[in-house]
Amino acid sequence: MCPLRVFFALLQLHLLCVLGLGGYASSAGSARATGRNCPFRGWAVGKTSANTATSSCAFVAPSPLSRSSAALSLTTSEVAGPSSEGGFRTSTGLFVAPTTGHTAHSLSRRRRVGPALKPLYAATVAAPTASIPADAIAAAAEKKEKEANKKKRKATSMTPLEVHVIGLSHHNAAVEVREKLSIPEAQWNEAANKLCGSGVIAEACTLSTCNRFEIYFAAHDSYAAFHEATAFLERHSGLPQSVLRKNLFLLSGEDAIWHLMRVSGGLDSLVVGEGQILSQVKQCYNHGMEEDGKGGKVISRMLNSAVAAGKRVRSETGISKGAVSISSAAVEFSQLRCPKDLGKPFEDSRVAIVGAGKMSRLLMIHMASQGVKAVTLMNRGRERAETLAAEFPEMEVAVRLMDDLWPVMHSHDVVYTSTSAQGCLLTKENIQASGLAPGKVIVDISVPRNVETEVSEIEGMFAYNVDHLKEVVDRNTAMRKKQMLEAEDLLVEEMEKFRSWQFSLGAVPALMKLQEKAETMRMEELKKASKKLNNLSEKELQTVERLTKGIVNKLLHGPMSHLRATEDLEKNLVALKTLKAVFEL
Repeated sequence: MCPLRVFFALLQLHLLCVLGLGGYASSAGSARATGRNCPFRGWAVGKTSANTATSSCAFVAPSPLSRSSAALSLTTSEVAGPSSEGGFRTSTGLFVAPTTGHTAHSLSRRRRVGPALKPLYAATVAAPTASIPADAIAAAAEKKEKEANKKKRKATSMTPLEVHVIGLSHHNAAVEVREKLSIPEAQWNEAANKLCGSGVIAEACTLSTCNRFEIYFAAHDSYAAFHEATAFLERHSGLPQSVLRKNLFLLSGEDAIWHLMRVSGGLDSLVVGEGQILSQVKQCYNHGMEEDGKGGKVISRMLNSAVAAGKRVRSETGISKGAVSISSAAVEFSQLRCPKDLGKPFEDSRVAIVGAGKMSRLLMIHMASQGVKAVTLMNRGRERAETLAAEFPEMEVAVRLMDDLWPVMHSHDVVYTSTSAQGCLLTKENIQASGLAPGKVIVDISVPRNVETEVSEIEGMFAYNVDHLKEVVDRNTAMRKKQMLEAEDLLVEEMEKFRSWQFSLGAVPALMKLQEKAETMRMEELKKASKKLNNLSEKELQTVERLTKGIVNKLLHGPMSHLRATEDLEKNLVALKTLKAVFEL
């Protein structure tokens, strides 16, 4: 740079300092100065060459003891990146503090400015404000997010996850409400991902069957998690909170675990001891462990424990004998209703099944055990229906497509519907339009329902759904009371195993806090004695370090070993509570 230009630049800087502008940036200006503000929002009047895209700003750092200033010329290429202090650091390590973004005009209104500098301020006010480089903003945001996530992970790692369940079942919600919340199995993981999207819920798995809809989840903040879950259910079902509150149940901790154990063991089912719910809980576990699943460490372990408990109940008790599924209950129910509704026994009735899924297969198994020789099987696709029909060579199975629905309805006495259709196949309107003759028993075991409730209003039409199977259910429950007591003893054992494992997770944060506190105290005491240890050699200092660590470890060994070794859950909880109180954790 020309010596003369250097002289004038220093002279201008001196004038700025004399006029009391320390702490703000000034221009190193030339005839081509445009007066732009610095892209880093410091007080500056920058200059931009007409031939280059490089902008520069002169930052003035105030002296802490006087009003004198020191100037620095900074180009955008010299910015190393955002600083944790809230500003930017240059490649040389200089910190550039941000300003509030006021213009030079607002500064001139607060301070007296000499006449010689008024044109300079005017140029500053007239010039457009340069924006912060996009890469700098992105880098700052990314660093801030990483630091926030790190703090959040550290805070949550010290708090154990608690398990919860929210849902509804045949005990407390009508089928009209259950079908609103029903989720197809293929979408269970999608629902779990939506639940965990905000980060409030750490782990989640969905279980949706014809008789229940339940979400098992784990979170650090129970209140926020329940709020998130109920909001999701409101969005998914379209039902208002007032309706959901009347039908939903909410359980936490041991109550949630016990509920799942009973569900898996078949004790909470419409048909006590049914085996299908165990396979559904197992599928819930399998989906949670998939790549896009949200089962996590705690929920997946709880579901796996429930599956093991369900297997024990069925192998070690007689609870699974008799009618043990919705399908078998539907067959028994039909046997009870046919003489009353049709005036003839079930065995003499012509039977049709709409659908060729798992429930239909179970229907056919129980029909075969009751001596039914012929049945008509209807489905959208012929291949699946023929495959199912081939499993029952002892029965005469006629396969028909859904196009033949109304001819089949006209020629059969008892019709079961079990499809995955989201709407009603049979309604009051289309049955009346078809001219269907009276004297039909229609048993709908689908959720969502395939048969409209109003069908029962048609004379001679007897329409039933899963909520009507109470008669069969009550009879089977009375027969299984003894087996239910035996099953509950087994479920308690399995629940205690899971609770002990869960406690071990809860003890880890307390032990970590204890170790951190002891280490902090050790370092503080060493620091206090550091002046007295200055004369020690490096080897002697290492010996002191090992000595203090050894003392701390031996003092902590007793309480930590006791927590890990005790198998009794109640004693463990008392010991953990005492440990936290004694060491103020």
